[in-house]
Amino acid sequence: MASGGLADRTTATPAGAVWTKTCLTLKRELGDATFGSWLGHAALRERSDNEVCLVAATGVARDWIRRHAWRRIGELWAQNDPEGRALDLKSRMEFDSAAPAEPLIAEVSLSKAQASPAPVLTLHEAPATFEAPAARPVRTHGLQERFTFDTFVPGPANEFAFAVARRVGCWADGHFNPVVFHGPYGFGKTHLLNALGWEALRTAPDKKVVYLTAERFTQTFVKAVQDRQTAAFKDELRDADLLLIDDVHFVAGKASTQEELFHTLIALVQDGRRVVMTADRPPHELSDLEPRLRSHLQAGLVCGIEPADRDLRQGILERKLDMLARQGGFPPEVRPEVLQFLADRFSDSVRELEGALNTLVARIGPQLAQLTLDEAQSILRPHLSAPERKVTVDHIQKAVAEHYGLTQADLLSERRARAVARPRQAAMWIAKQITTRSLPDIGRRFGGRDHTTVLHAVRRIEALKVDDPVLTRDLDVLLRKLRG
Repeated sequence: MASGGLADRTTATPAGAVWTKTCLTLKRELGDATFGSWLGHAALRERSDNEVCLVAATGVARDWIRRHAWRRIGELWAQNDPEGRALDLKSRMEFDSAAPAEPLIAEVSLSKAQASPAPVLTLHEAPATFEAPAARPVRTHGLQERFTFDTFVPGPANEFAFAVARRVGCWADGHFNPVVFHGPYGFGKTHLLNALGWEALRTAPDKKVVYLTAERFTQTFVKAVQDRQTAAFKDELRDADLLLIDDVHFVAGKASTQEELFHTLIALVQDGRRVVMTADRPPHELSDLEPRLRSHLQAGLVCGIEPADRDLRQGILERKLDMLARQGGFPPEVRPEVLQFLADRFSDSVRELEGALNTLVARIGPQLAQLTLDEAQSILRPHLSAPERKVTVDHIQKAVAEHYGLTQADLLSERRARAVARPRQAAMWIAKQITTRSLPDIGRRFGGRDHTTVLHAVRRIEALKVDDPVLTRDLDVLLRKLRG
């Protein structure tokens, strides 16, 4: 009997194989972007012979999976697992705190969850963990330790740039040269460039990586000319295996600096060395750059980074909160409405978003979990930009009415038809998110309604957003419009 049991265990289907089959179907059904954002970092860990746990990278990812994919995952798991093992879902922090020694079974990335060969640029092909070099040579001066791939939160707005950065960072073949990342200030260009540099050094410690901001490039070049050291300056840069230039738009209008940068770029590319730059606009819009420099930047791979959507902003907040909580020695917990307020209110820059969370942690610290939405708004009021402080309930009503094809009077009326009631609730929810008005004050501005009506509207919209992508999109459009 014992030998029979051993034989059964030997021939049992590995849990990792079951998860891989499940991911193949999920990827087809959800699409590459959604799968990569929410399930691409998920790992399967074994608790016992009959129980395994799907570990999401963050609590935000766990919540999204539970709301939008958990039922389907359960169906596919049951179909693919002849052993009938139970599957649980936890965030990485939850799992590690409960059972830190559990063995890793599988971590499925997009490239692994494909039946066909992976394309040249795929997500997560580089090693998933970052280890800083034991001895940091002088050539790494300028790279910021906090900007690694581990601390970067990928999402639909940046996933292509993220995939390219990881590909270049691990010195993979098939790269394009040069690579230019472009996008608004505060949405991760510098983070990606630093992460790429650290990964390149970790993967090939013998390679020479040079990181400079365009401003530092200009200052160093000017000083080299003044000191008659231009030959040494050129040798230092052109000996690099990987040259990273941040904010290349800074050299616009500086003729001699552009000339030097152009010849440096040509020398490196012709010698098979790699060049990666960032800019606030795509190269063809950098009209002040010398045409031949602009043309060579366009000849490589140009990767845009779009403003982060709401889910990505929440993921960034949770990652930042985890880091701050570890440093401060307190639980990484915050009320959902506070997290949502931050994600909705600070949408123009990831730096501003993280700065707002830093402010709350500095003021509240270990009591962050007890912080109410009203308290958070009060603390952050001095940090809110002037244009958004001027948004009034009247502005919100007009914008919502226009969006839904109603009149402002409809929103203030007693009409309870869904076509009117739902936009009215949405307007109340928006008023709570981006104004400092109290619930009773908002109610008075909606035809003299009671504060409990406003509270019901806010809770109703929060509940509907979970499963109504159309409503979520409407709210995001309205929030962006009202914020200018």
